[in-house]
Amino acid sequence: MKRNALLILVVAFALAGCGSSSSSGRADPNTSVAPFKVHPQAVEPSAGDQAAAITPNDPVGDVSAHAPSLTQIRKELKAEIVYAPVNGAGYIDPLRYVNRWERTDQGVDATLPVGAPIMAPGRVKILAIEPDWYAGQPLIYWELLNGAEAGKVQYVAEEITDLARPGTILQQGQAIARYAASGTGIEYGWSTPNGITLAVATTGYEEGEITPAGRYMRAWLNSLGANAGPNF
Repeated sequence: MKRNALLILVVAFALAGCGSSSSSGRADPNTSVAPFKVHPQAVEPSAGDQAAAITPNDPVGDVSAHAPSLTQIRKELKAEIVYAPVNGAGYIDPLRYVNRWERTDQGVDATLPVGAPIMAPGRVKILAIEPDWYAGQPLIYWELLNGAEAGKVQYVAEEITDLARPGTILQQGQAIARYAASGTGIEYGWSTPNGITLAVATTGYEEGEITPAGRYMRAWLNSLGANAGPNF
């Protein structure tokens, strides 16, 4: 009898231990954070609605993110692009919160206060996202749907978070993304519908080189009152 009682006690303690282990290993829904894995996808947009944003883990997104192939990016861009016609609509400065302008390279580099929006310069359609464009930081593409540059593709990359989702149509002034807490600053430039920056597609690019596409972007921003200064 004593032996049976002892066995019962041992089994009871073992079961209690298993229950404790299971409980302590369960993620707390109030504190756990899912890893950031962006998969660009088309959604049915409502014009003017701000879609739920994609938020990489600050400071620089997911450094282990898998960069999609150029073929995949081209497919996503092709699926979303409209090739909007030119019209007489005007643009606003999309980088009005810049606190320091930096070099011209593929595009124009700059820094902003944390949380400041990179705004839609006019009516735009978000086309695709590359989650690991540089140092674990994303790039987001959009098409201008009105104005003198309608049908052309722009991008902003690197130190960004709260990215609008592919397929979303944004109105002028709505946030495409926001400046993240840390990273390597932003680059704002022209792209092609093939997932290659305009700089690389037209003249090629060596690190730090001032490209014609970068000059074109700085001139365009200055024409909107950005006071981005000269190329350097």
